[in-house]
Amino acid sequence: MTDAVGSIDKPDADDESAESKKPRKGGKRGKKGPLGRLALFYRQIVAELRKVVWPTRNQLTTYTTVVIVFVVVMIGLVTVIDYGFQQAIKYVFG
Repeated sequence: MTDAVGSIDKPDADDESAESKKPRKGGKRGKKGPLGRLALFYRQIVAELRKVVWPTRNQLTTYTTVVIVFVVVMIGLVTVIDYGFQQAIKYVFG
């Protein structure tokens, strides 16, 4: 059956040559011991942290202020709602 493109009945020539090759175990990382893998992991962490766009001091101050103001407003809102529920419960249950 070769009706469909990429039929699985007859493997391509590339697939046959891939089967005859010896399978690899882990590539470069498979050959290293635990300390080598740990060092590779550390180097990858440092490389990723270098890609991060860190905020400036002014941006950090602005973001911190916005978060603190938001938390204070939410605390006030929850306090008012809690006080309202407390008064309603006292009214209902005496």
